[in-house]
Amino acid sequence: MRKSLASAACVAGIANVVVVLAACATLQQIAALRQVDFSIDRVTEARLAGVSLDRVRQPRDLSAVEVASIGAALARGDVPFDFQLHLLALNPADNSVAARLIQMDWTLLLEDRETISGSLEREVVMQPGVPQDIPITIRLDLADFFQDNASDLIDLALAASGAGGEPRRIALRATPTVQTAIGPIRYPQPITIVSGEVGSERE
Repeated sequence: MRKSLASAACVAGIANVVVVLAACATLQQIAALRQVDFSIDRVTEARLAGVSLDRVRQPRDLSAVEVASIGAALARGDVPFDFQLHLLALNPADNSVAARLIQMDWTLLLEDRETISGSLEREVVMQPGVPQDIPITIRLDLADFFQDNASDLIDLALAASGAGGEPRRIALRATPTVQTAIGPIRYPQPITIVSGEVGSERE
């Protein structure tokens, strides 16, 4: 009987140690993700109403046909803006563990105005000291949020894509989910990832 009690106590003790270790690992993983510095790095593959903005630095770089195409889209009330938004994530080099992001719900803000929301549904492992590129595919209809003329919408799209125009503010309000030893844990509060003002002339 004493032997059975001793064995049970030993098993319980081991179980407690495992729980404590799992809890410590979980706290480390959560702390690691909280220490990651997220920023908006750049925008690529930008298209406004089907017109590529890759070579465009200012509105006059658009051809008459492209301006007409965007103007027609605005007249229809349908001005799709498609792009890849690249986040840059940096887990500090002095962090002892990798940060494991498995999901990120987000809302895009342009000029402090909420636009569309979405979710990044893939695992991203951020090793200490190694910058990590996190591309997010975004598509929104600018006409749903900005009732401006064609020239203003072009300028907004150019600035948001970093191609030129007057500086504009772009941000991502995000709620990450981190993988831990006891399963996924979602952040209780969203974080705001900003780029400051983007745009201005580029050579």
